[in-house]
Amino acid sequence: MSHDPHDPHDPHAAPTSDSPSDLPSDRSFDRSFDRSFDRASDRLSDPLSDVLRSVRLRGSVFFHVSCRDDWAAWAPPSRELAPAVMPGAEHVIEYHLVVKGECWIALDGEAPRRLQAGDIAMLPHGDAHAVSSAPGLHPARGDGLLFQPEEPKPIPVTYRGFMVEPGLLPSEDASTVLLCGFIACDLRPFNPLIDALPRLLVLPRDSVGEWVAPMLSHAASETVSRRAGTAAMLERVSEMVFVDGARRYLESLPAASRGWLGALKDRQVGHAITLMHGDPSAPWTLEELGHRVGLSRSALHERFVSLAGMPPMQYLTHWRMQCGARLLRESRAAVAAIALEVGYDSEAAFSRAFKRAAGLPPATWRRAQQGSAAA
Repeated sequence: MSHDPHDPHDPHAAPTSDSPSDLPSDRSFDRSFDRSFDRASDRLSDPLSDVLRSVRLRGSVFFHVSCRDDWAAWAPPSRELAPAVMPGAEHVIEYHLVVKGECWIALDGEAPRRLQAGDIAMLPHGDAHAVSSAPGLHPARGDGLLFQPEEPKPIPVTYRGFMVEPGLLPSEDASTVLLCGFIACDLRPFNPLIDALPRLLVLPRDSVGEWVAPMLSHAASETVSRRAGTAAMLERVSEMVFVDGARRYLESLPAASRGWLGALKDRQVGHAITLMHGDPSAPWTLEELGHRVGLSRSALHERFVSLAGMPPMQYLTHWRMQCGARLLRESRAAVAAIALEVGYDSEAAFSRAFKRAAGLPPATWRRAQQGSAAA
């Protein structure tokens, strides 16, 4: 069987000038491997935490909702809400916490799910959905955003019957109380987590971390008093709830699940991902990764593609681009120095790979990020 020596999907392919296996020419092979593998062994990373840190989670609790009688609310796709609720965000996740009572949540193409007090529903892909007092109730789509972007958050809203009013009902008069928020994150250059999560992620109260319920209950009480610092606290709580939800979904996955989270749970593929995250600048090869995880090159390639949906060396390139993006955003280092930091001896090779992943050359992308942050 013949092999294309420049095909990055071929497990036997040789590295090319802008391949993720691009080796710095001034390194000693043996010294580099000894040093970098020792570092990787000494500080094995947590890939889920790596991704969560790198994609810039930003949370916000936007609505404090009280409801009574028969009621239904419609939430459009988060991409339509993003300019108003999280300006400049590449992707927005919506979530709902049931503080009191119960309700139902429904997405097109899926059966309605019942939510009770203490449950959290997240929509990682930003799907349009309905929340209602009973299944089958149809809210008027486009019932309007009842706020101005500059209003203090969270904004109190009441659903009574099929009427929507500003303000909250007295607690004893509300049959259901919700906190509704948004979590923004980056998708590019590389965010494998979002696609690995379901369209609707329901976290029952008894499966949520022990710290989550009291923290959210406290956050709910803070929304009424509007004490100084409440908004900042709610933002951090939103982010922590999403992190906890992602962790618990990972823990619930059965063995041999496909997707990035399933790949993390696999002993050999998860180990390979951890090694690459632990030292992305190391001159990894398929052969060395296979040796470290106890598989042949071809077996690792096949297993990695089956679970993660891409070859190991392609994954390494994507992760290097995400690491490079973080350095471009958070440091003032020159592009050439960042290229070396993420495993490229050539600035030109790094720039080509980065443009393919992010859509812009590194220097242009950095200026765009600085401009959006200043806006």
